Parts: sequence; C-alpha cells; structure tokens
Amino acid sequence: MAKVNLKQKDDAQGSTLGEVRGYARKIWLAGIGAYARVGQEGSDYFKELVKAGEGVEKRGKKRLGKEIEAANGHLDEATQEVSRVRGKVEVQLDKIEKAFDARVGRALNRLGIPSKHDVEALSIKLEQLHELLERVAHKP
Repeated sequence: MAKVNLKQKDDAQGSTLGEVRGYARKIWLAGIGAYARVGQEGSDYFKELVKAGEGVEKRGKKRLGKEIEAANGHLDEATQEVSRVRGKVEVQLDKIEKAFDARVGRALNRLGIPSKHDVEALSIKLEQLHELLERVAHKP
C-alpha cells in the first residue's frame, strides 16, 4: 500500500508539472503568434496610422486657412476704417489750421503787423520802383 500512495503522489506531482509545462508552452506559442501577427499586420497598421494622420493634417490646414482668411478680412476692414478715419482727421486738421491762420492773421493785422500777402505786394511794388529808377537813371 505504501507504494500505491507514493505512486499517486508522483502522478499528482507529474500532472501538476505537466499542466505548468503545457501552460508555459501555450504562453510561449501565444507570444510567437503575436509576434508573427504584428510582423504581418504591423506594416498595414502603420500605413493606416499614416493615412489617418494625413487626414487630420489636411483638415487642420483647411481650418487654419479659413481662420487666416477670416483674420485677413478683419485686418482689411480695420485698415479701411483707419484710412477713412485718417482722411476725416486730415480734413479736420486742415480746417483747424486754416481757421488758426486766419485768426492769427487778423490779430496781427489789428496790431499793425503786415501779413505775408502785404509783404509780397510791397516787394513787387519795390521791385517795380527799382526798375523804373534804373530806366530813368540810364536815360540821356
């Protein structure tokens, strides 16, 4: 009877060891199978990823292009508005300058200071008088 007992223990140990070996072999084969599948399908999967990336890039560029166009449109509108306002400001500055010149001219005239126009007219008369004197001086 002792021998039977030992044999049963050996069978129990053998079957457990056999199960572990069988399971280890299955794990090994599963790893080799995964490696083989990755080798076969990996390049296809990589190509799919590249294709998906290209699509995302294309959509991103398209969206960015629209955003740039919209920003340029806003910039053009702002530039036109600045030009319009600048034109109005220049017109107003011209009016202010003319009004200032007229007031200063009137104030100087009241003080008895001749204007630029008065000085130019006087210069023309002086030149005419000088020419007349030259002619009279050279007559025999």
